[in-house]
Amino acid sequence: MIGADQLPRVLHGATGRPLTLAQHDEVFGPLGHAPSLDELRDSGLTGHGGAGFATWRKAQLIGDQRGHTKFVVVNAMEGEPAAHKDRTLIGANPHLVLDGAEYLAGVVGASRIAVCVSRDNPGTINHLQHAIHERERRTRRATSLELHTPPWRYVAGEESALVHWLDDNESLPQYRPRRPHVLRIGHAPALVDNAETCAHVGLIARFGASWFRSLGTETSPGSALVSISGAVSRPCVLEVAFATPLRTILARAGADRDPWAVLLGGYGGAWLDARHLDTPYDNDALAPLGSSVGAGVIIVLPKSGCGVVETQRITRWMANESARQCGPCAFGLPALADDLARLTSNGRDAAAARARLVDRCSAIEGRGACRHPDGVVRLVRSALEVFAEHIEDHVRGRYCAASHSSHHVAAVPSLEREAELVWE
Repeated sequence: MIGADQLPRVLHGATGRPLTLAQHDEVFGPLGHAPSLDELRDSGLTGHGGAGFATWRKAQLIGDQRGHTKFVVVNAMEGEPAAHKDRTLIGANPHLVLDGAEYLAGVVGASRIAVCVSRDNPGTINHLQHAIHERERRTRRATSLELHTPPWRYVAGEESALVHWLDDNESLPQYRPRRPHVLRIGHAPALVDNAETCAHVGLIARFGASWFRSLGTETSPGSALVSISGAVSRPCVLEVAFATPLRTILARAGADRDPWAVLLGGYGGAWLDARHLDTPYDNDALAPLGSSVGAGVIIVLPKSGCGVVETQRITRWMANESARQCGPCAFGLPALADDLARLTSNGRDAAAARARLVDRCSAIEGRGACRHPDGVVRLVRSALEVFAEHIEDHVRGRYCAASHSSHHVAAVPSLEREAELVWE
């Protein structure tokens, strides 16, 4: 049994190769609990894909639906260019993810499990294929396990877009004015959870809610995987207890000790000024600063970088990755990217561009068919605040060396050939 206060948890037993089913059983032991919604509720587990919604509430919503067929969908699409936690997890403990999915299927009464991985990620696909075949050889199961490989795009990993692809082969987000909302594949209700969330469920199923709560805080219990890149000596994926100070997490990755800022939560997240690096890594502590854990991504920006340039590059990429099915994405996001480009050009239009950015953010927020444009607005607004003094330099036409540099900390695949990174 893993010690109650021991780390790693979901990466426990990692050897650099995926554990076989026999090794998995030896490391983690048998499942100790029958499927229980109460156990999920008592654990306090929230989704680790970005939204942070209570796992038990999502399960209860699907469990209450009528019908003979229900789905559990494991979302391992990982559309964030700076996120590598799903491939790290599945490359270490794929059976822990599948254990959690089967436990959730038992809770909600699902007969089918759909595991979704981008077709651009052949290594992870291979690991999951092998794990599924191992389980099928051991025994016939009442719940079927199916591997699906949608095309990779940022919005393809949004849960309603993923269900839409499973249902109709189109990666388009669905309009959901209220959440939680019952997503369906055909007429069958579908519970969608991130791969890391499923892995934590696999541990809760063995060791119980009290064990899970022995790390973290009352409102953010347990541990989380974090992808760390940028101004660090070794880009990596770390498992950390919630409420660990950001500075401590960054030190483990060999981060620049005196950075300008960090981007938290991914490309739909927010910049955080380096003076807040002693803040605990949990949503309650980060919320007053306008930030959150989000997708579990931290990008470190050094003093030699330009946060405005990095924000412009990300915004342009996010605009290109939208589904373009509503005005805020089709027109609003490119307009934000254009104004950020004008701001970094130090031209006469820089001051007007800054003013337009403020107005456009207000016009875009809350008006999209999904949350994609809201995430970009969050990113841009945080940049306007955190880099306010530097933006003033741009407006006044002062030279910014980083604006003319080819070195950037944010990976933007469609704009540059991303350097090969080693993730551990």
